[in-house]
Formats: sequence, C-alpha cells, structure tokens
Amino acid sequence: MKIIFQVDGGIGKSIAATAVCKAIKTQYPKDQLIVITGYSEVFLCNPYVDKVLNHNNLNYFYQDNIEGQHIKTLLHNPYLETDFINQKGHLIKVWCEMFGIKYNGEQPELFINNREQNFFAHSFASQKPIMLLQTNGGAVNQQNKYSWTRDLPIGLAQQVVYAFANDYNVVHIRRNDQLPLQGTTPVQADFRAIATLISMSSKRLFIDSFCQHAAAALGKPSVVCWIGNTPEQFGYDIHTNIIAREPTIKPELRHSIFSKYNISGVPTEFPYNHEGEIFNFEEIMEALYNEKRPPSLETTSNLQVEETVVVEEKKVENKKKRKPAKLEI
Repeated sequence: MKIIFQVDGGIGKSIAATAVCKAIKTQYPKDQLIVITGYSEVFLCNPYVDKVLNHNNLNYFYQDNIEGQHIKTLLHNPYLETDFINQKGHLIKVWCEMFGIKYNGEQPELFINNREQNFFAHSFASQKPIMLLQTNGGAVNQQNKYSWTRDLPIGLAQQVVYAFANDYNVVHIRRNDQLPLQGTTPVQADFRAIATLISMSSKRLFIDSFCQHAAAALGKPSVVCWIGNTPEQFGYDIHTNIIAREPTIKPELRHSIFSKYNISGVPTEFPYNHEGEIFNFEEIMEALYNEKRPPSLETTSNLQVEETVVVEEKKVENKKKRKPAKLEI
C-alpha cells in the first residue's frame, strides 16, 4: 500500500510533520510513505520516509501513485480540527489522531549526514562560541516587518545582544527583509545549512518559528519566547519556554476566526500599552544564563559537527578564519 501524506503550511510545520511520519511508519512499517510538502529538504535522509515530493513538482502524480494502486491518503489540515482549535492537544498529537494513527509521544527528527556537517561547519567556523538568535518569522516580503504576535520586540532583542556580544559570536538568522540587530553576524542560508549551524551553536534564543522546531529535532535545548501561540500546542519540553505576560488592555478581536490572534500581528489586536509590557527581560536573561543541559546522549550528527569544528580550528591556527557565510535562501 502507498500512504500519501500531504503537509501544507510553513517550514516549521514540515519539521513537526517528521514526528507524524515516524508514527505513521510505526503503524504501517511495510507500506510505502510518500510525503508531499513545500519543504522537501526537511525530509531528506529520513529513514521513515520512502519518497518526498514538492508541491510544485507533481507531474504525473496520479498516473504514477494512484491509478490502479492500493492507497491511503492523509491530506487534511490539523489546524482545522476541533481539538486543535479548542487547544486540547499538541499539533503532532492532534495530527496523528485525526488520521487514526496511534501517537506514542513521537518527536520531530532531522537527519544531517556527515558530508553536510563537514561542509557547513567550515562555513560557520568561529573563534568564539556561537549564540543564535531568530527574532522574526513569517513569509518573505510580508507587509508587517514586525509581528507583535510572534516576534521579539526589537529593543529587547538588542539588549540581549549587548549582554552576550563580548563572549559570543551572536549570529542573527534573518532575511534581508527582516529587522537587523547591531553587533550581530547576519546569516541567510538554506535549511540544511541552518540545521547544521543550530547543531554547532552553544546558546539559542528563538521565537515560535522554524528554528525552535529544528532545535528540538536536533536535541538542542533553547530558550523560546511565546506570545500569540502556546508551547502546549507548538512547543517542546526540551526547551525553556518563556510565556508573554498577561494582556494589560482589552484587544479588538473582530477579525479573529479560529484563533484568538492573527499571526501576522494585526495592530488593532495588540493587547498591551506598549511593547515593553510583553516580556519580562530578566526572565529571558536568567533562562539564557541557566539554560537546560543537552540530553546526555546527543545525536551522532551533533557530535560529528562539534568534532569537525575542533579539527578545523587546529587547521587554521595562525591563519585568518573565515567569517560565517551569508548564503541566500
């Protein structure tokens, strides 16, 4: 039997879907799992996926995978499920259960091979330990550069940079159309490169966007800040999850449909007097200074990346090291 699993939405949702793939394959170990997604790079080297196809390249799909064959389709969007709208379970759990797949606590997983690790580790070699920031999310060239519902207030993020810049190479994962921070190394890169960079980093401060999903999939505890969404639905216990303060004013929610706030950060929905009320800065700093230790048994990929960096540093002794790459997405 061919099982066709379609994943709509952003790259973070595709990373979460790797846990669903494992649950599907656990229940149907002898069947072929075909994933259709907008981010096929997330599923590369994944032992639970037999074939991954991009939404934009499905020529002859019916002829090759459906016509005259025994199939099972898993195509629906979990965001529209009653339990998800009522916030009665994590996205992965709701996703599995709506398809009749038994959920056994599966978590996202990414598989980065040794050649990738060695290649990208050279690009990101650093004299200081790396601290990663992802402060903004969303689609390319969106109207609002800053979404109060999801993004870190720029002033708070800059304070964090000033606090750690002397001891860390603070790397800011951002596109050119997103807000910059002073004293950081901006990085644009393809997904596999960013995953390797996350594996190499020593500290991480993220928002509810793809990096926090990737860090969980790589076993890298991070500090993650939450405003509109909740870690109970989208987050992971491996992280230190910082929840925004309670609203201080009543928001205008006439445009809300299946969730309280629009993730794009509609100005009329802003439930605070000013951005300084959203987070407790001291709570974030304490979490960064006292971050969780990684699991005692890290993935082989993480260990290989760290060993590669050590070897590379020895090789370039007495030579000028490369600056972190600015690869285009």
